[in-house]
Amino acid sequence: MTMDNTRQQTTNARTDSVPEAPAVLKPPRTFPPVEEQMRILMRGVDFGDEQTRINMEKELRQRLERSRQTGKPLRVYCGFDPTSTDLHLGHTVPMRKLRQFQELGHEVVFLIGTFTGTIGDPSDKEAARRQQTLEEALEKAESFKEQAWKILDPEKTIVKYNHEWLAKLTFPDVIHLASLFTVQQFLARENFTLRYEKGDPIWLHEFFYALMQGYDAVALRTDVQIGGTDQLFNLMAGRKIMEAFGLPPQTVLTFPILVGTDGVLRMSKSTGNIIGINESPGVIFTKVLNLPDTVIRNYAELVTRWSQEEIDAMMAALERGELTPQEVKRRLAWEIVSIFYGDEAADRAAEDARRMFEGAAPSDAPIFALAEEMPILELLAKARLVSSKSEGRRLIQQGGVRLDGQRVTDVGVLVRVAPGQERVIQVGKRKFLRVVPAA
Repeated sequence: MTMDNTRQQTTNARTDSVPEAPAVLKPPRTFPPVEEQMRILMRGVDFGDEQTRINMEKELRQRLERSRQTGKPLRVYCGFDPTSTDLHLGHTVPMRKLRQFQELGHEVVFLIGTFTGTIGDPSDKEAARRQQTLEEALEKAESFKEQAWKILDPEKTIVKYNHEWLAKLTFPDVIHLASLFTVQQFLARENFTLRYEKGDPIWLHEFFYALMQGYDAVALRTDVQIGGTDQLFNLMAGRKIMEAFGLPPQTVLTFPILVGTDGVLRMSKSTGNIIGINESPGVIFTKVLNLPDTVIRNYAELVTRWSQEEIDAMMAALERGELTPQEVKRRLAWEIVSIFYGDEAADRAAEDARRMFEGAAPSDAPIFALAEEMPILELLAKARLVSSKSEGRRLIQQGGVRLDGQRVTDVGVLVRVAPGQERVIQVGKRKFLRVVPAA
């Protein structure tokens, strides 16, 4: 028997062994017109290659047409590795696309990479990620799931954990998956190429990540997978693995990477340039206001509810000088806070930002009741605005402390507060203290 025949028999056997999806009798659904769905779902899609875009757009249209004919929804998913306990705005880019599929009547799977998260995705890295245990991944996964409901509809979302099937693969299973790819295909990836040229280590387990993610598509029997442009290799690997198991290859949709608050690198917990969706409205609002002007369109297109027409009109007004970058960023900050906390919270955050700009404390700033005059250095320490008096002294010497909007230059300055008066101490850009007289 030839090697080709042996592999074909193995492939057939594995195809037969793929568990059938449970048959659930559901009434057929009614979906919006295909062109309306395409207009919504293709917004922001970016493959970095025109031919890939043409192919995927054609596939998606065909799937949507069949879905309307049969009344059967598409199964759509995106995977999120729990590398930290918190989701940030970058995570919400594919999640918002999942929500659009939900609102159009399709079935959405929120996949938590409890197994792939123990390996670490090398897609955007020039060094190997730190591996974590399954227990660590599961603990972080619970926080992920709760935060996901800020974007997704919990009543319409299927939550899955990929350790449930990946941990059960045998060594022959992994060998079969590996036989579908060549080492050259992996080394052609930009991040691996850079490491190879610099002589930096490329660990064998990092190659397995794309195989594991590709098998997720088999286990879930998906129609569409969503991810960032950096995930294209992994998503296309899923297509190949699905074909090897005798399944129709999934359509993939990829989206640009959200730039972090530094305006240069992708938003990532490891680089510290994130806007967390669990951060307070005031912090989110202020971080958006402080974004570099160059990333305004990137944020407007990826993390807002604005239509493309609204965004284009706003950017045109910005170019004509009818709007300033700061005005656009205020609108952007309000929109982002409103998405996660509602309009009232966004209004309060906008008002607090205005007060802070004028040197006043935000409405939710802590209050310190002062009984008698006190050196500002001691007050900073007692109010826990600094971790120690030495830190407070350093901040004052560096010009990082203000009293009623005026920079403090002397560590011996005494703070007094008269009856009915309120004084404001500011440390850095975001720490405020309202000082009032003790009762």
